[in-house]
Amino acid sequence: MPDSLPAALAEVRTLLLDAGLNRAVAAGRRRGLRPSVHRAELRPVALKSGPRLQVITANGSAPRTRNLARGTEAEAAVDALLAEPFGNWHVETATTTLQLRVTKSGAAQVHRTAAPPVTEPVSEPVGHDRTKAHLLDPGDPIFTVIGGSAAKRRQVDAFLRALAATLPEGLHGPLRVADLGCGNAYLTFAAYRWLTQQGIDVHLVGVDIREDQRQRNTELARRLGWADQVRFVAGTITDAAVGPNPDLVLALHACDTATDEALARAVQWGSRWVLAAPCCHHDLAAQLRSEPTPPPYELLTRQGILRERFADVLTDAVRAGLLRLHGYRAEVVEFVDSRHTPRNLLIRARHTGAPPTGEHWSQYRALVDGWRVTPRLATLLGEPAGATATSATSRPAPTIKPAD
Repeated sequence: MPDSLPAALAEVRTLLLDAGLNRAVAAGRRRGLRPSVHRAELRPVALKSGPRLQVITANGSAPRTRNLARGTEAEAAVDALLAEPFGNWHVETATTTLQLRVTKSGAAQVHRTAAPPVTEPVSEPVGHDRTKAHLLDPGDPIFTVIGGSAAKRRQVDAFLRALAATLPEGLHGPLRVADLGCGNAYLTFAAYRWLTQQGIDVHLVGVDIREDQRQRNTELARRLGWADQVRFVAGTITDAAVGPNPDLVLALHACDTATDEALARAVQWGSRWVLAAPCCHHDLAAQLRSEPTPPPYELLTRQGILRERFADVLTDAVRAGLLRLHGYRAEVVEFVDSRHTPRNLLIRARHTGAPPTGEHWSQYRALVDGWRVTPRLATLLGEPAGATATSATSRPAPTIKPAD
């Protein structure tokens, strides 16, 4: 049952100003109204001057970043954002995840999820038949440079385990890696550190639209002594020049169709491996709202929260299906550290070059035609012209040497 919008926004305000805030995003617009900015993101940051609430707003140009002192300054900024006619709020705290959607009638559709209790991993006795509690030691000097909480380090470990399960054993490289939409490059640096610890010769480039992020990340790479192997460029996912085509593409929590842009570039490059952790899924959700639901699935989309969750599933199912049509073996798996975000799925793909079968093509076509949707990834790639469509052009894989 819809909630009162003022009451729901008051709850959001409490969460945004709470010390346990992890991250919050406001996006979309209400019917007949338009916010002054397209998107706003809030998160806590620790600066030398003390804790701050970081507010990043985007309005189609370079994003604006403000680091606001807790108290009156942060409260004023939060109140100003809550007064904007955003259509959606997504708030994650240490204990709660809240998703708010404003309906056409101006009511609030709110979904709340309690975060599971955080428990530290138990270290096992050291022995030849025991695995380490962390793939990257939480005491590694890298964390002194890039910072990060214990929760962030657990997220790093979950990501590295997914990466380890994706790459073949005995890989020595050289391995070219592109992280598309790298943001503050926390996972970028962790990936480089772990890969080099495996004896792999890595050349990594991180892409983010923000020039200030490029400068910050470049300075961190210099401080870590990795400037010759790790570089950053400012640009869009679709247009940024990354040099030689990468073997491995990462796209972690790229918002909405930015994930599609990253997957499309990976396919166009013929990258051997892809790891993408999608974030929000607004594109197909909007298409589902504008088209009648095919029978007998009307009950599946009648409730707003169910329609949004189904849009998430449909989006990633379509992405996996399209990757298969373009010569990839794609899996959608759980990004296991789900306490950090409800968007805890990971698309893991490996290029095989195998052409799609007629059954693959018909399954995909029936799905998108039945739901009357046009996936952004299909628009970016162009759909294979039938069951005999050729896969993306492949490149030789990095050398795989036998394990010692």
